[in-house]
Amino acid sequence: MKKIIDKIYHSRFFSSIFRTTVFCLKKELRDCKSVLDLGCGPSSPLKYCENIKYSIGVETFGPAIEESKKGKIHTEYIEKEVEEVDFPENSFDAVIMIEVIEHLPENIGYAMLKKADKWAKKKVIVSTPNGFLPQKALGDNSFQKHLSGWSIETMKKNGFRCRGLSGLKWLHRESPLGVAGNDFTASIRFRPRFFWFIIATLSQFITYLFPACAFEIFCVKKIK
Repeated sequence: MKKIIDKIYHSRFFSSIFRTTVFCLKKELRDCKSVLDLGCGPSSPLKYCENIKYSIGVETFGPAIEESKKGKIHTEYIEKEVEEVDFPENSFDAVIMIEVIEHLPENIGYAMLKKADKWAKKKVIVSTPNGFLPQKALGDNSFQKHLSGWSIETMKKNGFRCRGLSGLKWLHRESPLGVAGNDFTASIRFRPRFFWFIIATLSQFITYLFPACAFEIFCVKKIK
């Protein structure tokens, strides 16, 4: 069932209708050729953006980097915590943090937003849960614990415009301990989860335009 859901979720037809993370990322990166992917993980959605010619993936969890290398997702890799890297000003067309900033303490998160502004020539893109979502370490990756929460108001104050992702917030919950992030039904609150996943997906028609009620937010800041 997981493989079926994953295949449907990443199909061009599905993503164009329900506005998935991949759809939003491809749309926002259409005018970009180089990307810095902070906290790239094992399977960054950047792999679906075929127009990107050069990218650097930064990741602190070694096994995630090895998995990403197998997929040849990035041009280069840096195995460090995101706050430990540095680049010259205007090094990339875009800097992205996809489901990353909530894993950082709040003060480091703000610092990374400022650094991203400096490194990006065109855009900074952040996706994150809408507000604080409790999450413990998943599997053997202690870095998966959530340490901060980011609201629409906070992101707007920092110059971002936001869209809603993953349907209605109240249909979701904290991901169970040890569940990998590639299970799209893992955070569904009610059973049967596949049915409520469908309901959450249908509600994406509303939450994309009204992100205040969405489970996740997709935030874009254009660099002037």
